[in-house]
Order: sequence, then C-alpha cells, then structure tokens
Amino acid sequence: MFTLEPNQRYFMPAHFGPTYIGEKSSGVYRDVTVMAISYITDREKLAAHLPAPFAVGEEAVITVYYACNKQVDWLAGYGYNMIGVNASVVYQGEKEQLTGTYSLVIWENLTDPILVGREAQGIPKIYADIPDHNINSDVWRCNASHFGHKIIDMSLSNLTQVTDDDIAAAQQANESSDHPMTWRFMPAIGGFGEPALNEMVTFPSRNNITEAWIADGELEWASLTWEQNPTQYHIVNALQALPVVSYLPALVTRGSANLTLPERWTRTLG
Repeated sequence: MFTLEPNQRYFMPAHFGPTYIGEKSSGVYRDVTVMAISYITDREKLAAHLPAPFAVGEEAVITVYYACNKQVDWLAGYGYNMIGVNASVVYQGEKEQLTGTYSLVIWENLTDPILVGREAQGIPKIYADIPDHNINSDVWRCNASHFGHKIIDMSLSNLTQVTDDDIAAAQQANESSDHPMTWRFMPAIGGFGEPALNEMVTFPSRNNITEAWIADGELEWASLTWEQNPTQYHIVNALQALPVVSYLPALVTRGSANLTLPERWTRTLG
C-alpha cells in the first residue's frame, strides 16, 4: 500500500511518489525580462476586491507586470510567460502587520507552474495564451488572451536606462519592504459550503536586476462576455472596471530571480 514519506514534496496525483528535489531543481530563474506598468486607481473600487484583514495601502496602486521566464532550474531549463496584477496593501493581522502587495491574479501559459503555485503557495494562478513580448520601433509590447479572445494589451515606450547605482539602491531599499501576499482559498469538495482552505499567505522571492529602464506605460483591458471567456470573464471585467486615474513611471528590467529563499520561506500570515 502506498504511504507518504515525511520530508518529501508531493503533488496530485501523489500516489506516484514525490517530486524530484536536488541540485538541478532550485528555484532560480536565470533569464527574466519584466515589463511593469503601475497606475493609481479608485480606492473604494479596489477595496471591494480585498478580503479582510487586507486594506488598500497609502496609495491605491495597481501594478500589472509581464515576465518572460527562461532557463528555469526546476523546469529543467524550460520556461514560461506570465502576466500578473498586484495591488498595494497593508496586512492588519492579529499577530503581524505588513506593508506590501496583494496578488489579485496571475495568468501563466504553462500548466506546471500554475499547479505548483496554487497547491504549494496558494497563489491565484490561471491559464492564458501569452506569447513572448516583441519590440518594434523601440516600443515594447505584450498581451494575453484565452479561447482566442484578448484579455489585455500592454505597451511601453520612451525607455530611459537606469544607472547601475540606482538599480543597486532600489534593490537594497526593496529588501525590507518586499512582502508579496495573497489569499489561499480552496473550495470544499463540490464547490459549496465552508472552504477546505482559507488562509492568508506571503511568498517572498529575490530579484537580481542587471539592466533597467524607466518608460511610459499604457495598457488596455478587454471587456468580455461569458460566451467569449466562460471561466475568466468576471475577473477580466472586474480589472477593466478599475479606472486608471493616473499612470506612474513604468519599468523594463532584465536579470534573474530566485523563488526559493530558506530564510524567507512561503508561509501563512498571523
């Protein structure tokens, strides 16, 4: 009879045994290109999408980011693309208070990181078709779609390179304030009643930026019907309904990332 071994990592279907853990399966992403667009939105409308004990941060900032991840260790060198949406928040728990970001949703174009992120970290990941970004006449563009219908278009222009000193200072300042958080919600079997999992989590990572540019960013959310995107239309429409009050400086970065930090492990919040 199959039994679970302690200190091993399992994912469904677990009865085939644990996943490989070794020197080749680190959380290092060796080639990462990021496009990030931030904007101020309506505070009350954003608050409507945050579960307690999260609250909107000092400013109601939304950041939409695209990442082209290549040479991913735990995927044996394979890669994938993602587009995520973060909100600036404060976490006001019974035991701890944190300032950081709340992951509203992340689209990815590969099943494996979606399942691992949802099951092991509680991150709200879903699928979309996300082609590699393209650069034309110094304008960087990317997009996501599902069932053949556009979800979002992003574009960045007028890039100005950031100095190495400014990159180092920004990364150092971010070390103490980097608290990515979200709500780990898993429904009960059948989808109704009390959830099987209902907890707040933080999932730290570390970015090593080698090149960066400040840019002008612009994005366009689609407005979808149930027939066009039956499983995600309500998510896209909710994000489209958050107004862009004003854009903040956008960013393009290149470098690497590490999603496995023994000193700052993924954990539940108190």
